[in-house]
Amino acid sequence: MSKRYKSKKILVKTEYKFLAILMILMAAGLFFLPEKIDNEGTNPEEFVLNTLKSDRYISTDQLAKRIIDQDPTLLLIDTRSEEEYNAFTLPNAINVPLEKLLEEDYVSYIDQDSYDVVLFSNDNYHADQAWKIGNRKGFKSVYVLKGGLNEWFNTIISPKYPAENMPETAFKLYDFRKAAGMYFGVGAPKSDTKKATPKKVITVKKKKKRVAEGGC
Repeated sequence: MSKRYKSKKILVKTEYKFLAILMILMAAGLFFLPEKIDNEGTNPEEFVLNTLKSDRYISTDQLAKRIIDQDPTLLLIDTRSEEEYNAFTLPNAINVPLEKLLEEDYVSYIDQDSYDVVLFSNDNYHADQAWKIGNRKGFKSVYVLKGGLNEWFNTIISPKYPAENMPETAFKLYDFRKAAGMYFGVGAPKSDTKKATPKKVITVKKKKKRVAEGGC
């Protein structure tokens, strides 16, 4: 058996061990979720697998385009504190602080089928925690803004000019980001900038399944 084959075999075993350890740690993390989460919704095994997927994230460029296009299926939820939300937030975002996520007045914003819900915070932390809670409860069409508002500022509000040796796609992306920044008020006269007013969202609470009654 060649040394190259042996090293490759060892690497594969190491990767499997790492994945097993990661899944155990993620499963253990379920015990640290808020006590309000009950056993309804996604089972623990499916929940752990879902947390390993990256398709829950939406990029700042994707989100900026959907906001500019006035996508009616988009619902933005700011999971930060009320003070942070009042200081700055994304256009038309609704404030649902992480600790209030499952309260009766707020849960219907993410537990519905009418919108693609995008959660965000300063970075990924609070929004990721909110996503995990929602996923554990079985809520669908819930996403996280990758990098949060920090990434939003670095890409949409203050994008870096590409290096000369970068491909044409990088320059097109830069042009889009600069135009998006102007759309969101960066560089526009103060008289033209307006504070975003969260859109009024009519949520529909899901009806609980009735327990079937016995027959004759």
